[in-house]
Amino acid sequence: MMSVPSSINHKTETNSHQPKRGNKKMPDKTSLITTKTAPYVFIFPAVLFFLLFTAYPIIKSFILSFQKSEGGINTFAGLDNYIRLFQDSLFYQSLANTLIILVLQVPIMIFLAIVLANLLNSYLLKMKGLFRVSFFSPAVTSLVAASVIFLLLLNPDYGIINFLLSNIGLDPIGWLNNPYWAKISIVMVMIWRWTGYNMIILLAGLQNIPHDLYEAARIDGAGKIRQFFSITIPQLRPVILFTVITSTIGTLQLFDEPYNLTGGGPVNSTTTITMYLYQHAFQYFDFEYASAIAYVVVVIIALLSFVQFKMGEGKK
Repeated sequence: MMSVPSSINHKTETNSHQPKRGNKKMPDKTSLITTKTAPYVFIFPAVLFFLLFTAYPIIKSFILSFQKSEGGINTFAGLDNYIRLFQDSLFYQSLANTLIILVLQVPIMIFLAIVLANLLNSYLLKMKGLFRVSFFSPAVTSLVAASVIFLLLLNPDYGIINFLLSNIGLDPIGWLNNPYWAKISIVMVMIWRWTGYNMIILLAGLQNIPHDLYEAARIDGAGKIRQFFSITIPQLRPVILFTVITSTIGTLQLFDEPYNLTGGGPVNSTTTITMYLYQHAFQYFDFEYASAIAYVVVVIIALLSFVQFKMGEGKK
């Protein structure tokens, strides 16, 4: 029987103790980040911030709307804040101001946005990029700077608009001093600011309409106006519905324009529902009543959005 040399045994024993090349290191079972837990770890900061700065304020505000403050201590008040709200004449005035601005501003703005989007979608127009940026720029312009410009333009004594009116023989208008014209001024500023924003959304919808539809209509003898009402508007209906709903929600939350231009005056004629909420929360520190106003606004927005959705679905 042959014996194995000792040198070979020693070499074999040495190799058996050496780690094999290419072996992967096993994951540490005590690590918090694994393939299963990694998604939850990554979304945890976002969820935490949402709970702290969104969910908690919403719940706290809802609870506050059923409370009242007595000596710095909140006590349960039931529906007292809501009863007080529906007996408040200034609440109805601010709500009426907001709805008047909504009815005047949103239809005109959407109409202009549709017209501009169609013009910018035309193959005959040159330098489309420049026009798109020009029309969209008011939406990203600082409202404080824009308000200063409009205060100069609409000044009743030395504003350029009244100067131009006087040159053609018309009387000057108290744009910011008259209750009626103050609302018109707010509407003009909002149209100037948000028409380009909605135009970009509608333009994106226009560019997704197949050109084959227009070619077929042209072959059948349909003119530009017939194509607009028979092809463009029906194809754009979902986009138009989206812009109408978002514009309605934005107008019901209107605050910046009247706050910077008129301060809610004259005689509360431009005080919107959001400004009224702001006054009670941060000027009178009546957070309980302000919370009740906030939830009434939420209900109004939800109802109007629901009605608009149903109207949009009914036209399909």
